[in-house]
Amino acid sequence: MPINTNPQLAALILRVALGAMFVAHSLWLKLFVFTLPGTAQFFVSLGLPGWMAYAVFLFEAIAGILLILGVQTRWVALASAPILAGATWAHWDNGWMFGYEGGGWEYPLYLTVLAVTQWVLGDGSFALSKSRSVGLRG
Repeated sequence: MPINTNPQLAALILRVALGAMFVAHSLWLKLFVFTLPGTAQFFVSLGLPGWMAYAVFLFEAIAGILLILGVQTRWVALASAPILAGATWAHWDNGWMFGYEGGGWEYPLYLTVLAVTQWVLGDGSFALSKSRSVGLRG
């Protein structure tokens, strides 16, 4: 494989992995494990409005699918960074390690960094809809 194709392959791998994480966290974790009412209750316990849990669930499900397909990847990744930063905040009091009770903040912070990295890298190979320019090439 020529060396100039590696960044496109890296962006594809990151895009699919990040998208799969969003789908798993929305459809599996929030819908089936915690349930949407349970997720809303968690949001309320943080001082956030309960309806925000439904909005985050919907955003994560749609963002995950769009990332996997490669539809406007840069914009989706950029829009997901504040959601992930919010998850970092939500887990902040639980300590650093995500394996701690209630989940720590290291995994959500890592995902935030991955979303920003995806924004920088761009769409990658096999994207269905190339992102409109956001001031970066790729």
